[in-house]
Amino acid sequence: MPDESLVIPDPVTVAGADIVVVPAGVLDADRFRATVAAIDAANADDPETIVVGGRSWPKERTHARLATAWVAALDPEADEAQLLAARAHHLRRWSVPRASFPAGRAGYLRWRAELKKRHAALVGEILHAHGYDHAAVERVAAIVRKEGLGRDPQVQTHEDALCLVFVQTQFDDLAGQLGRTRMVEVVAKTIAKMSPAALAVVPHLGLGADAAAIVADASAVPHR
Repeated sequence: MPDESLVIPDPVTVAGADIVVVPAGVLDADRFRATVAAIDAANADDPETIVVGGRSWPKERTHARLATAWVAALDPEADEAQLLAARAHHLRRWSVPRASFPAGRAGYLRWRAELKKRHAALVGEILHAHGYDHAAVERVAAIVRKEGLGRDPQVQTHEDALCLVFVQTQFDDLAGQLGRTRMVEVVAKTIAKMSPAALAVVPHLGLGADAAAIVADASAVPHR
């Protein structure tokens, strides 16, 4: 069971939410709000959309807002760097299309590595423009690049949030594209990256019977 105090973010509410919750400990709330608004603006012209609550929204902006909400839900004491990293985790991802790299596993890994560097560089530009110092920029970039995953609790929370966004918003569509066997493999790899606390949340996300069965089968796959 997840922590009873955890409030599961609602994608319908989050997708259209322009209100920014300022975390405790932020010294300059106006700067934080302006930075989040700049990140949202950078993601607002995403040509790919996602339907949430019957409306189409820019995909990466929606995922960014939902990831931010999940970080705050999973870690009520999440700091400024964590929330900014969540907001910028796939900043303008569409600008580096998968097709720009070779097909196959090696090409895919090169693409993912380039994306991490690109996202970190772009958010760094925004943070510098809003007066954040070098240490703050580097910390946000490190979380975006997922440095220390499995060792750094803040990076683990970041990864957990991204995985839960995937389950909430992309699971069914991807299962339809990949088929059941391949989807079990994908979900097994996702499960391997998640903390026990995040995994405990998954059964409470309202998955349909088919999706829940895929999760059950993926959970039984031995982790490497």
